[in-house]
Amino acid sequence: MTPRSDARARGAHIERLAADWLAARGLVFEAANQHARGGELDLVMRDGATLVFVEVRHRRDARHGHPLETVTVTKQRRLILAARFYLQRNRLSCACRFDVLAVTGTLPDLDFEWVPGAFEAF
Repeated sequence: MTPRSDARARGAHIERLAADWLAARGLVFEAANQHARGGELDLVMRDGATLVFVEVRHRRDARHGHPLETVTVTKQRRLILAARFYLQRNRLSCACRFDVLAVTGTLPDLDFEWVPGAFEAF
């Protein structure tokens, strides 16, 4: 495996763990890795009647900044565009929310920090 494919596999594994972690807290899994114009939605989940778009950010440590700091305004715009495309493609009209789940550490010792409603669509 190349280092790039190792990183992708690790990222996919962490996203699966993130989905399980959120499900244990009441969210219901809908979809993962939804590619849309200009971006990708890591996780799509439901919290009751609300559709939740979850950005999963992982860092081994905070030496180069906390994972939450990586969700810049530019990244938020891309996620919003991807979410709009997802809603349109699936013909959905419902309440939506953007969450960020910061994951730090290395397997199997991961810490999760969940920020519901991390940003608003603007």
